[in-house]
Amino acid sequence: MMNLRLAAARIIDQVTDGRSLSDCLDAPLSAVKDARDRAWVHALCYGVCRYYTRLDAVLGHLLQKPMKAKDSDVHALLLTGLYQLMYMRVPDYAAVTETVNATAQLKKTWARGLVNAVLREYLRSRDRIEKTLEADPEASFAHPQWWIDAVRQDWPYHWQSILHANNQHPPFALRVNRRLISRDKYLEKLADAGHPAKAIPETDSGIILETPVAADELPGFSAGEISVQDGAAQLAAGLLDLAPHLRVLDACAAPGGKLTHILEIMPDLAGLSAIEKEPSRLPQITENLNRLNMRADLFCHDANDVSGWWDGRLFDRVLVDAPCSASGVVRRHPDIKLLRRQSDVGMLAAEQRRLLASLWQVLKPGGFLVYATCSVFLQENVFVLRDFMRSHQDAAEDKLIVDWGLPCEIGRQIIPGMHDMDGFYYARLRKLPSGC
Repeated sequence: MMNLRLAAARIIDQVTDGRSLSDCLDAPLSAVKDARDRAWVHALCYGVCRYYTRLDAVLGHLLQKPMKAKDSDVHALLLTGLYQLMYMRVPDYAAVTETVNATAQLKKTWARGLVNAVLREYLRSRDRIEKTLEADPEASFAHPQWWIDAVRQDWPYHWQSILHANNQHPPFALRVNRRLISRDKYLEKLADAGHPAKAIPETDSGIILETPVAADELPGFSAGEISVQDGAAQLAAGLLDLAPHLRVLDACAAPGGKLTHILEIMPDLAGLSAIEKEPSRLPQITENLNRLNMRADLFCHDANDVSGWWDGRLFDRVLVDAPCSASGVVRRHPDIKLLRRQSDVGMLAAEQRRLLASLWQVLKPGGFLVYATCSVFLQENVFVLRDFMRSHQDAAEDKLIVDWGLPCEIGRQIIPGMHDMDGFYYARLRKLPSGC
């Protein structure tokens, strides 16, 4: 029988080796038949990723010397044990005993004594260690130091709330398909089904459930009445200023949430094209379109390579949901804090500039381009737009007159947790006619 703590430790070990948590979860848990056991392992893995730097700092106080690289599995197991003791409703004796028992399957006989000693020492020294960690920003905020420094520099009045929000559990948000049912009617439907929820007032269609539930268990999901989508992501389609008979491009379309929202708002478009670079992500777009009984022209291509997918006809609207650091959605994907490196931000910003320059070619004069990221770093947002506008005299900001987010030099920023939303940045540019 698989030890659940060991399963979690092996998953964490893979994440620290550079793999995303979502990619690591399924295979090790395929042999775990009980849904509650799988959910428990999920919670343990997400929790360790969320508080990794804090847990690792605690472990540093408990170990006489650092673990060897070849024993990263034991290191990960120790972190899972500490997380149980610090954050989970697991009795101390059970957390220690079961984590120690997990070492039997590691084929490292020495690990049993080490794990037992470390976890018991934590229980004896908990108050002293916690006091010591107050002076360590990485441990206190559970973020890498470079990340703390960047957020503090970019958001001097909001940096602590951003870091704190990143460590919270995200709300479970839905988008109501108002072509099929009104938001008020769907809220009634949820209440009747025993799922209390509230509207997201900054959106036209957004709802937050009081308690998360599997989407396919919600009323009307299979019929296309709702989609799972964070409130901040729901703002994108509305910013395109859609109207009948326009040609629209969604340039980075996976997983298809913004794409299908565009069609919910305006089904009478002259055409809707969607580009996705990664072949593995196309089935998810197709699945979303099929469930909602919608269609769009899909291209599996690098959006930068305009000659490879564009037919020469200009678009009236372009949505650029640019690849980014995802620093605004850490509460949904806490492994980002382990996987992202400081150097990644500059490389992503360079890619964002190239993407904007390429896609500007396909936009009709007088048309709009909406630029979006789920990042809070100015280097990927305001600085990208500032540089782009300096090098493109035919680009002008179309100010967003909205009641959400924080105003920036260009565009607006929703910081994580604001309006019960993820961290998102939006800006809208108008392409000026020739000669202006």
